Amino acid sequence: MKVLVVIPTYNERENILRIIPEVLAQDPSISVLVVDDNSPDGTGDVVEKMTENDTRVLLLRRAGKLGLGSAYREGFRIALQEGASHIVEMDADFSHDPKSLPSLLKEAESYDLVIGSRYKTGVSVVNWPIRRLLLSYCATIYTRIVTGLKISDCTSGFKCFRREVLEAINLDKVCSDGYSFQIEMNFLCMEKGFRIGEVPIIFIDRHAGTSKMSKKIVREAVLMVWKLRIGSLFRRFFCSGEAGDKRNLGTVL
Repeated sequence: MKVLVVIPTYNERENILRIIPEVLAQDPSISVLVVDDNSPDGTGDVVEKMTENDTRVLLLRRAGKLGLGSAYREGFRIALQEGASHIVEMDADFSHDPKSLPSLLKEAESYDLVIGSRYKTGVSVVNWPIRRLLLSYCATIYTRIVTGLKISDCTSGFKCFRREVLEAINLDKVCSDGYSFQIEMNFLCMEKGFRIGEVPIIFIDRHAGTSKMSKKIVREAVLMVWKLRIGSLFRRFFCSGEAGDKRNLGTVL
């Protein structure tokens, strides 16, 4: 097993100094790739110094704040190039506990995508305002109803992919961000028939810095689920029609 943990950052200098050593300490097979969007607080500079002393730390510097979804897409491509067998996505702010990584990797022995779920065994969220909690929980219910996903936490950003999953998905066509990026990746995995598993985690609100959540991200997620559902129905309809035409043609010939 060769694991690459992709961590997008924007102004996470204080957190990144602490979380990288904790992630690496979980297993010698783990490396970290930080995708930094030109953080004004010097997050990229801090990580660059760490790469000089540890070959398990990688850094991708980007020109500016280009979004979470694009950060993960670029990080996934690099992970595949680096020969990773398992690719993990997680936040830099300790809302995803590095000590949960062994559980995700263990479950990945049986599943193609493993999600760290905040709602697998009830509600396991600490320090979130009730409004934010309701938004997240209702987003999962809404997503499940519209898309047919049968997972307890559709918007979790703590997950582990087998490389075969990312190789099968055309990342160039995944254009969403934030909540909707997580939903879209889950949906594509389901459509392609990959096995999706979940492990319960305790989600703790960020240690330092400020949240990147915005109204734009929420609106995008609301619209994305319908885009995914309608697109899926169209594909089924046209594939079914093409299959029918081919069967009829075969009979005539």
